[in-house]
Amino acid sequence: MKKLWIGLAALLVTLSAAAVFQGNLPFLSELPNEPEKPIEDSLLVSPPKQVFLYGIDVTGLHIVEGTVSKNQTLATILSPFNVPYQIIDEIAKKSKSVFDVRWIAANKKFTVITPSDSEKAQFFIYEPNPAEFVVFDLDSMEIYKAEKPAAYRIREIGGVIENSLYVDMDKKNVSLKVINKFADLFGWSVDFQALQKGDVFKVVYQEKLIEGQVVDVTDFQLAFFEHKGKPIHAIPFEQNGELNFFDQDGNSLKKAFLRDPLEYTRISSRYNLNRFHPVQKRYKPHLGTDYAAKTGTEIRSVGDGTVVEARYTAANGNYVKIKHNGTYTTQYLHMSKIGSGIKAGTRVRQGQVIGYVGSTGLATGPHLCFRFWKNGKQEDWLKEEIPPSEPISKSNLMAFQAKREQALQLLAQINPSGEGRLIAEKATYEINGLE
Repeated sequence: MKKLWIGLAALLVTLSAAAVFQGNLPFLSELPNEPEKPIEDSLLVSPPKQVFLYGIDVTGLHIVEGTVSKNQTLATILSPFNVPYQIIDEIAKKSKSVFDVRWIAANKKFTVITPSDSEKAQFFIYEPNPAEFVVFDLDSMEIYKAEKPAAYRIREIGGVIENSLYVDMDKKNVSLKVINKFADLFGWSVDFQALQKGDVFKVVYQEKLIEGQVVDVTDFQLAFFEHKGKPIHAIPFEQNGELNFFDQDGNSLKKAFLRDPLEYTRISSRYNLNRFHPVQKRYKPHLGTDYAAKTGTEIRSVGDGTVVEARYTAANGNYVKIKHNGTYTTQYLHMSKIGSGIKAGTRVRQGQVIGYVGSTGLATGPHLCFRFWKNGKQEDWLKEEIPPSEPISKSNLMAFQAKREQALQLLAQINPSGEGRLIAEKATYEINGLE
């Protein structure tokens, strides 16, 4: 009986405590009665976000990236991914019109995409250059080439010559393509082999960027060079449906011939009627201009014309001779090899690659000996006055003058001692009216 009373007392104490606790916390009784959530709701999962690579939906797929090794082929790349040789052979034959797989080269990036539940490749993507890629769909056997998304930016650079055009532009992080274009533009106005300290250059150009890296120079906007105190402007203007560059007086900077048969390089020997021949060890006339360059450097035709000779002789080595018109003929000697498709009767255009620098024939080292005929007589190319293209016409003079004023204002803002700056960075652009 005593135990029964003790149990009843303990129960009363517990109930009283609970009542007091609940009374001190009234909000507990005020909480709304929420309906129970269905069990199914707690099991729902948000669908995975779609992921695209090379324009392909790769959501849930397995991606393997790699770099082509030396002597690696399409077959040796895809075989580890369980692609039958029959499929590899078929895709190689089918792709020739888009991209010949024999051109797959070492150190180029490739990507293989496989399903998550299989090790058999579904897509193979190859990047022949930083701007393009080729997609091989190994299921549908579809092959296509596409370009990566690109951005564009406009840069302006100014500088002062202390050493040479190449060295001083390179210090400003100017690409070789810009240097070559600049040298071609002013080639007939400035002797870049005889620059003076204090000469000034300015240039505005557009760069193409892929994944943040500069892959090309797509447009020259404006240029300026001051040589021996004489200013020379290169102002773009369209006349007769063709965009050319003109100086501040409206004279065209374009001529019938490029100034040099190689992109910007060094002249190692000039036209000389009494030069000591380094191989024959005697004095004899040197009727050409020698350009020092590495073996394999591209040689270009200085003008439009027809190939009259493309062969080998013991003295000239591999050489090409081009007749441009009834007045002018040019010749290119000591090539390591003659360009593909270059033979007698071939029509060539200005700037076309016709061969590659070498040291064949009577040559002590790799260089190009360039020879020039005028009315059947060999002349000193560096002293020749080549007539320019048509100047600004009277009907276009006012429009050109307006463009010139815009150009002069922009050039005045470029500080030769500065580091240069970005004028714009977007896909479409316009600079002070210079489109």
